[in-house]
Amino acid sequence: MRWLDALTLCLCLAAAGCTSGASDMMDGVGHPPRFQDTDPQDFAGRTPHRHDVHGIDLSKWNGDVDWASVRKSGVSFAFMKATEGGDRLDARFHEYWRGARAAGVHYAPYHFFYFCTPADIQADWFIANVPKDAVMLPPVLDAEWNPTSKTCRFRPEPPVVRQEMQRFMDRIEAHYGKRPLIYTTVDFHRENLEGHFQNHLFWVRAVSQHPSEIYPARNWAFWQYTSTGVVPGIDVPTDINVFSGTQKNWNAWVAAVSK
Repeated sequence: MRWLDALTLCLCLAAAGCTSGASDMMDGVGHPPRFQDTDPQDFAGRTPHRHDVHGIDLSKWNGDVDWASVRKSGVSFAFMKATEGGDRLDARFHEYWRGARAAGVHYAPYHFFYFCTPADIQADWFIANVPKDAVMLPPVLDAEWNPTSKTCRFRPEPPVVRQEMQRFMDRIEAHYGKRPLIYTTVDFHRENLEGHFQNHLFWVRAVSQHPSEIYPARNWAFWQYTSTGVVPGIDVPTDINVFSGTQKNWNAWVAAVSK
């Protein structure tokens, strides 16, 4: 399956709201996941628990990770922070991706975009710090506002936002040979991204409403549904995500993008 075919598959699945129909979450090896949520939401009956494939995202703030326990708990993939702006490397990044690889968890790095630094400088920084072995699944551009930043609260106009994002992603795709995913939040998406980047897979944050309610007309591939997850092998609250399609769809997509 070529990359574009895999992309089309995922977008169609997300648009259809495709799930397995199973009553229990499964980890792909026939076992119900053992992670929990301290603040579970019902999402108007469209629970993420009906999706086959679950994963986590993390940064240095998650501390020590027992990757074998994480995998056994039902986690199939992990997005991990690699870089931010043009001068920050997450202190746990290299430890995390190697641990995930050893445990058989699919993994990908993400870059937190900083709107006070040119896209090319950020791309140079990412490429300098993220080896190709650390990019199993496609890399991720984390595009959101950071109102608590002590150094940059600049909010460019939407056309500039999109231009800088596209430049960064073009550089990353050219280097790694994989089209980046876009992670975003409700407000940032509404102000900058609606109707744009249709050829990229989206990973959306929606912790109280289903994505279909707050991301109009956006086909999504990954859904971050909680930041209060309890995952065996991690001692602090952890973000948990789902893939939009079935286990079979996941296997096909991973095979296509992991080459």
